[in-house]
Amino acid sequence: MNPVNAAHDTMGRWRRSLRAAWRTWWHTLFVGAQILVLALSPASYREGAHREAVLTSLYRATAPLLAWFLVLSALVSLVLIRIVVATAYSYGLSQYALEVLVRTLVLELIPLYVAMFVAVRYAMPGAQEVRRQLALQQREGRLPERQSLLVDQLLPRALGSMFSVMLLAGLSSVVALVLTYLTVYGFSPWGLPGYTRAVGGVFSPAVTLIFSLKTLFFSLAVAVVPLAAAALADADGRYSRRSDMSEFARLFSVVLMIEVVSLVGNYY
Repeated sequence: MNPVNAAHDTMGRWRRSLRAAWRTWWHTLFVGAQILVLALSPASYREGAHREAVLTSLYRATAPLLAWFLVLSALVSLVLIRIVVATAYSYGLSQYALEVLVRTLVLELIPLYVAMFVAVRYAMPGAQEVRRQLALQQREGRLPERQSLLVDQLLPRALGSMFSVMLLAGLSSVVALVLTYLTVYGFSPWGLPGYTRAVGGVFSPAVTLIFSLKTLFFSLAVAVVPLAAAALADADGRYSRRSDMSEFARLFSVVLMIEVVSLVGNYY
């Protein structure tokens, strides 16, 4: 093969890949902005069928996951708590065990695995369902209008994902803090003043703000990225099925970027 032609073909593939990536990310930002505006406008879902659709999505995104996720989160938290506490005592650093646990488990790990859990169990399957419906409607020649798709399909599912992430993150954090106290102090109430003082020392105003914003942006990423990809037609204008791994990789890259920014805010 001619080296010039090979280089030209390679550059052409890169150019097409960059164009497709730019189109996908721009569409994601645009759909996210539209969903955010609709979410901040209660008139979009206050009455009628829209209100019922939002309430149904809130229930489906949270109720089936709540009980067994909290059990799984409690088991994972308990294992990590025992490891950190035992390691700290063995090295004579028990005074730092509480701060390490709160910072690693509550501030960093819980929001991250809650976001991934809700994405895998609710957001991504819901996005695939939206894409299947769009593909079916396209074959039947009755694709919905843009505004109708946003209000009827994307907004309820996005609100459900956001609510699920924030609720599960809050409850899992409370469970982790309770298990930490029970592991360190047992059922004695005498350790409560020192424990609340140690936890309060970690949750300074700046750290609390960063934790809240990180959880909010995690919920936005889980809500928007899969749905935006589902609502984007491919290069041929069709809604063919996309790879779950590529969609998960795109979502994980956004979540990882938010996590890195929060780490910089907390520790630098």
